[in-house]
Amino acid sequence: MEETPDGTPVGVDDPYERAGACDHLTGDGRCRYALNHAGHDPAFAAERRADDYACLVADEDADWPDCPHYRSTTDGKECARCGLEEVRMAHDATRPLVEEHHLSYADAGDADGDGDDPAHEITVGLCRWCHAKVHNGFARVDDDAAPDPEAIAERESRRGKELDELGFSTASDRFGDEASDGDADGDTDG
Repeated sequence: MEETPDGTPVGVDDPYERAGACDHLTGDGRCRYALNHAGHDPAFAAERRADDYACLVADEDADWPDCPHYRSTTDGKECARCGLEEVRMAHDATRPLVEEHHLSYADAGDADGDGDDPAHEITVGLCRWCHAKVHNGFARVDDDAAPDPEAIAERESRRGKELDELGFSTASDRFGDEASDGDADGDTDG
């Protein structure tokens, strides 16, 4: 199983099996990296420019690992292991339910020169509970799992708060009869 630079398991044997489309891929099949970051890798940008900036993987003989700038990161809306959906509270600093989990890390220059360091950043979303299980080594990302009862309780608590914020209550419900009495007393012209 693949491991993090710190030696903890990431929960998959091959990160590319879980990876999606490249973050740099535009809707029309062009490489956004070559368009926006040509100065970072001029040779790569020149090669893409010669091919009208077409994505390298658009070639039928290429796969995502063949691109030196491939990156696939999560949107973090749902746990890839148990399916728990994220519920974020606006203007609230609570910890997210679904966190970004790295399956592989961008190459940091391959310090030891052995070429074994992964060269691409690939992430999936995992709920906090699945994230802990994967890093503790007793769970895999592709396990058939159900959300923890604690996770469901936390999600439902957040949904309850969300519904409370959407509710409508009149001023008389919120403040009692004092609000309507104050208006009546102040509007008399005599």
